[in-house]
Amino acid sequence: MSSASPSGVTPSSGNQGDHGYPLVLAQIASLTREWQGPIVIAAHVDPDGDALGSSLALMRALRQLGKRAVVTMDPPRYLQFLAAEGDLVGELSQIEPETLVFALDAGDPERVWGVPLQQARAVINIDHHGTNTRFGDLAVVEPSKAACAILVKELIDLLGATWNSELATPCLTGIITDTGNFRHSNTGREAFEAAGALIEHGVDYPRLTDRLQWREKTYFPLLGRVMQTVRYDLNDLLVTAELTDAMRADLGAGDDDSDDFVGLIRYAEGTKVAALLKQRGEQVKVSVRTRDGVSAQRICVALGGGGHVSAAGATLPGPIDAARVRFTEAVRQELALFTADSGS
Repeated sequence: MSSASPSGVTPSSGNQGDHGYPLVLAQIASLTREWQGPIVIAAHVDPDGDALGSSLALMRALRQLGKRAVVTMDPPRYLQFLAAEGDLVGELSQIEPETLVFALDAGDPERVWGVPLQQARAVINIDHHGTNTRFGDLAVVEPSKAACAILVKELIDLLGATWNSELATPCLTGIITDTGNFRHSNTGREAFEAAGALIEHGVDYPRLTDRLQWREKTYFPLLGRVMQTVRYDLNDLLVTAELTDAMRADLGAGDDDSDDFVGLIRYAEGTKVAALLKQRGEQVKVSVRTRDGVSAQRICVALGGGGHVSAAGATLPGPIDAARVRFTEAVRQELALFTADSGS
């Protein structure tokens, strides 16, 4: 990002989750309303519903206000229905001078996909991951929010854009997906109230929730193969499954939707930690879910990743057996810490 902050912008280390974020968000809204140059909205690698939904809602609000805004993203197949023609652009190797970049739902600059941040005139970082590094010229990081989309909704309100179904549908998608259809532990009154307000702006809620569950044909045989790898370790407190390149090749499947799989095994009775180990060439992506206060975040931070307390991820070097050994040891350490803290 530019070392010289734009006029009127005081570089910020973020609100640090101290609930002082509304002042910074108001400053972001003021800066954005006055911005005359192009605006690029980006999110994290391997975008999910919150990344895409937050980005589309903000982009459409900015275009409504007459701004030149684009989203750089390559979303998974099951989310592509949210984007209209012209909404998304591919990875950018270069951006115009005087470009403002919004980095949404991304914990650090290295996880922001598709835009060279160092070329930006200013970078605005909006996120709800506690492990966020508070990068950017202005940063709003509020871990108490169930989804980045809730922060984006608040920003859109401050911008003065007119809510309609085109803005509200992707924004609601972010809340739905990051709360696991309002089932995860991050679900609270604020999430329900935000969702209710968005539905009132013309969202076809039954159609949206149905459409978010559509999966391509190869998804189901791939799911069957992955479920055959389910195993229990650490006195059955850890449940894992594997997805390998060979499985994809055998079935001609992609892996756009495979993060769903950890959402299934996380309900294994008696477990505290669930994980999907997903091979990608010489690397293994680990998606982790926890319950009862066991920290997926601590597990993944120890492995070089990050995320939320109950949902986090990391990428490890392969092969998958070596990654499993390293991951299991990190879980062992977290369970020991959890046991000591809880006195059980």
